[in-house]
Amino acid sequence: MDLKDKNVILTGATSGIGYALAKKLAQEKCNLAIASRRVEILEDLAGELRKFGKDIYVVKCDVSKKEDVKEAVSIIKNKFDKIDIAIFNSGISFRGVADGSEDKYEQIIKVNLLGLIYCVEEVLEDFKNNKEGIIAGVSSLADSRGYPFSSYYSASKAGATKYLESLRVELKPHNIKVLTIKPGFVRTPMTDKNEFYMPFLMEVDKAADIILKGIKKEKAVIQFPFPIVLGSKILGIMPNKLYDFLMSKQLPAKKSY
Repeated sequence: MDLKDKNVILTGATSGIGYALAKKLAQEKCNLAIASRRVEILEDLAGELRKFGKDIYVVKCDVSKKEDVKEAVSIIKNKFDKIDIAIFNSGISFRGVADGSEDKYEQIIKVNLLGLIYCVEEVLEDFKNNKEGIIAGVSSLADSRGYPFSSYYSASKAGATKYLESLRVELKPHNIKVLTIKPGFVRTPMTDKNEFYMPFLMEVDKAADIILKGIKKEKAVIQFPFPIVLGSKILGIMPNKLYDFLMSKQLPAKKSY
């Protein structure tokens, strides 16, 4: 698929994968609406992207707030005659135990899962009316099991993956393509906070290239890198007792007094 002159929404464009992807979409000559909470970063990015000669719009949006999403998408609809591709990339992560930290679990679920749903709901009716469109949602290879110290994140991404999978089948009769993007470890400000070993850590530009290529091919599932994809599949079908045993090795050693 040629992306030239396509009207594209991209959320979470202020850093990481979203930031790199915005640059690559602009180079493809897309008309682009970039949305995030930190507008000042978006404005700087937009100034850089406009050199490619296409329309670049900046919209403030906190995807965890339904009314924010509604207003942002309404603004974008007024800018574009129609939306061709919606890439919902916003995501956050906290590493820690399931300790009832309400501020953490609410933020993660609101951004990673509810934020995705809010965004999809706002473009869905227009896509159905147009009888075409592409929805690409960013999940994670962490969706395969409940990983220790990533309970909220794993849960949010598992929910996102299942939600997108359901939509992919439901919306096929409407000629709407739903793509699920599942990266492994990518070097971003979010993963820079991780204090554990991240195998096959990928540079963000390479990850953005893979995602862009997958969108152009309209791949139902864009997942990478292969070794982590394979490992997550193996873990996904692993018997619970074996999985629990292996994951228990990740737990801190008990202190002896």
